[in-house]
Order: sequence, then C-alpha cells, then structure tokens
Amino acid sequence: MRDGEPSRTAFGAAVHRAVHQDLDDGRIFTDPLAWTILGADREKLVADAQEADRFVLRTFIAVRHRFAEDGLAAAVARGVDQAVVLGAGLDTFAYRNPHQALRVFEVDFPATGDWKAERLAAAGIAVPDDVVFVGCDFEHEDFLERLVAAGLDATRPTYVLWLGVVPYLTREAVLATLGRIASIPGGEVVLDYPTRLRGLSRKARSMRRELSRRVAAAGEPFTGDFTTEEMAGLLRDAGFDEVEDIGAPEIMSRYLGLPATGRTGGGHVVRARVTR
Repeated sequence: MRDGEPSRTAFGAAVHRAVHQDLDDGRIFTDPLAWTILGADREKLVADAQEADRFVLRTFIAVRHRFAEDGLAAAVARGVDQAVVLGAGLDTFAYRNPHQALRVFEVDFPATGDWKAERLAAAGIAVPDDVVFVGCDFEHEDFLERLVAAGLDATRPTYVLWLGVVPYLTREAVLATLGRIASIPGGEVVLDYPTRLRGLSRKARSMRRELSRRVAAAGEPFTGDFTTEEMAGLLRDAGFDEVEDIGAPEIMSRYLGLPATGRTGGGHVVRARVTR
C-alpha cells in the first residue's frame, strides 16, 4: 500500500461485494449497505463486472464473507461478545450488525480509516455506539496492543474477521498475526488465502496472474501463497487446535448448490479457534 493513501484493493473488494447484490441477487451474501458506502457509479461498475473472471472473484469474495459471518453468529451463540474486523477497508458488517450484545472493533491503517469515515459520513451511515475504529500502522505497531488500548478485553474470547489480507503478507507476518490472535483465550479467526498456482487449471492460472498484475499496479502486490498443509501448519504453530478449511469442492456444494468437483486449487477460506 502506498504511504499515506487508503487501500485501493479495499475499494475493489467493496465493488465486488456490491455488484454481487445486483448481478447475483446477493444469493450467497446479502449486504444492504454495499452500494451505499461506495458512493460510486453503479451502472458503470455493474457493466464492467460482466467478465467471467470477475464472476469467479466476486463469488469467492461473497463466500468468504458469508462463511465469516456465519461463523461469527455461531460464536455469538456461544457467548462471544467481541469481534475484530482486521484490515476493515470498506467492510460494512459493523453498521448492519444483527447481534445486540456484540461490540465491534475495526482495525486498519489510519489513512484507510479516515477514508472510510469520510465515506460513511457522505453516505449518511450512522456509526453505532458499539463500534470502535482503531488506527494501526501494522508495520510498526502491535495491533493487539492498540486494540487493548481502545477497550478490547484480551482475556476474553474474541472473533476476528481477517479477510482479503493474507495474500499481501509475508509468511512471517501471517504467523506473527495468527500468534497474537491465538494468544487470546478462546481466540477465533476467519481468513482466506490463495493456494499454489500448480494446483490450478490453465484458465485459473491465467486469471490469477491477471489479478496479480492488477493489484501490483495498485501498489499492493501479492506476496505469496500456501498449500493447505502449510496453512494448517501455520495455524497449529500459532496455537490453534480447531480448524475448518474449505476450498473449491466445499464452496461449489455448500454455497452454489453444484456438485463438488475434485479440483482443490484456488482460494480457500479457513476458520480456526483456540479451544484448549
């Protein structure tokens, strides 16, 4: 990300969430604030989203949010009352939160947070009293320390939505972040990650390379990818003992109502929790 500027890929992800409401009728993930917070040319963005590669990415983004928010609902049912949106971008969960007792902390770079505050104000979206924004320079500050200073109780179970961030981080940064989340008793996280190119079809490899080119041009290049075994190892080393990892077969059957294929490449979404 360019110094002092809001995240450009955060805007792109928000566009995909919004377009999903129109082109796909929000079948996987419903977000009534997706267009409102954007304040962008709806007709043009929908027209630009007709390409097949946009459908694939848009569907994955919808799935990761649905998976994460379903997991959060289950956590709230167990009594969890703190959630963190880590790398919040233009995510709208905090402003349509259906859980009355849940306090939501949004964490992002200060420039991105300021931009979001401007978008919320311009769109007329009220910020609930139980929402706290935490500005954090992830390269130089400990996000958990910043959260505690803002009021998070790090001695109680906390659910972390960490979506669309891991592809831009080094392996060391991913492990360090996971370790901080796992240090919270009952800490739980949902994240997504790209698998290795060699597991993809020729068409999927081409689409991944084109996406890599676009995010690099935006100043936010992809840094790496993982096998499912590598991600499982990172989660285990960080301290998580309960893991649910879904890839293409599960996404096809669970969210699209299609037969599960044998293909295992592409994006994965994983939920991990400390239960011991």
